[in-house]
Amino acid sequence: MTAPAARYAAYAGLLLLGVLVGAAGALVQAAWFPLGLLLALLATFALFYGGMRATGTQVGLAAAGGGWLLAVILLSFGRPEGDGIFGGGLGELIFLFGGMAAAVICATVSRLPSPTP
Repeated sequence: MTAPAARYAAYAGLLLLGVLVGAAGALVQAAWFPLGLLLALLATFALFYGGMRATGTQVGLAAAGGGWLLAVILLSFGRPEGDGIFGGGLGELIFLFGGMAAAVICATVSRLPSPTP
């Protein structure tokens, strides 16, 4: 596999991981409040930071963040029957805004200088 093809495959994998972490976080944060919320936010931050470090670019962060945001937005829509994952409580808002804050923090983290021998 060539380098650009491997990089695009990594971005697609990060997008899929973002969807999975967003969906799992939406379920866990409500089920095991407050520890589930902490676990969901830590997983979100780890995905964003890890995606940026694994690819070496902020596009990795954007791919993971895009998948996370897609999952969270789709799960926030209610169904016509009235069912929905997010009920509008404090935990859901902290998960939404905390995930967005994690993306901003990871995007603005300065790159560590490479060690010189």
